[in-house]
Amino acid sequence: MAKKKKPQGGGGAPDWLVTFADLMSLLVCFFVLIISFSIQDKEKLQVVAGSMREAFGVKDTSRKTGIIEVEGIPIRDYMKDISQVEQEMDSDFSQVRHEQRRKQGPEANTHDTLEADIEKPRQFATAAASLRQAWQEMPEITEISSNIILEETEDGLNIMLVDQDGRSMFREGSKYPYETTRRLIAKMAPVLSQMPNRIEITGHTTAGRQSIDPSYTGWELSSERANIARQILSEYGVPDNQFYSVVGKADTEPLFPNDPYLAANRRIGILLKAEEPPLPLGHKL
Repeated sequence: MAKKKKPQGGGGAPDWLVTFADLMSLLVCFFVLIISFSIQDKEKLQVVAGSMREAFGVKDTSRKTGIIEVEGIPIRDYMKDISQVEQEMDSDFSQVRHEQRRKQGPEANTHDTLEADIEKPRQFATAAASLRQAWQEMPEITEISSNIILEETEDGLNIMLVDQDGRSMFREGSKYPYETTRRLIAKMAPVLSQMPNRIEITGHTTAGRQSIDPSYTGWELSSERANIARQILSEYGVPDNQFYSVVGKADTEPLFPNDPYLAANRRIGILLKAEEPPLPLGHKL
């Protein structure tokens, strides 16, 4: 006996109606999100963005954005990026500060430290950008771009001129730099002279350096190279009272402690200190 076929459709809702209902639900959620994001709230937006990153497993990435991409020499894990962090517009910053002072009354002056803490990174980011711009005007910068490292630390903005195998910044065993190195340092002077920060210059050599004159050690060489860098900066506009110290450290502080013989340990460090000078620029003793 043949079985009877079941009637099509039954008593339930059609399949297309279920799909349509799901689609409408998604559209409602979409418009709710649109309305929610139409009112800008940076803090809430950051919370939502963080939740989305965690939900989808997005990991933070880091890019080296200094004057160079370090190639051919090891990259230190603790070397920091110096890419300019987005800052609020000056007008927005002023408006925020005005609101804070209005709400806090006379006690608002005690919060001037907050403004100073924001200004310092902004000054260093501006200085780094100005240095890059000045160096890019040099046609030969491509050849030595990997010898320049900009590093922002707790002590300030550190500008390092680093040797590499086959590409030195100073003549071998001499305190005098190559002409390209001299021009590189000279280009820094107008930028550094506009900053209110004092400058510390440090010379470094590699371990195992051989010298014809036993009395002329890495201490003399590193200190004389640092002083030559100071003379060039002074010649091109940096005032004398902006210099904090000129020091030679020989091979005592290698850039790469695991390989003290590496060429990159030979360097000149020009530190723009994270402090203001004790005396105004141009002050005569």
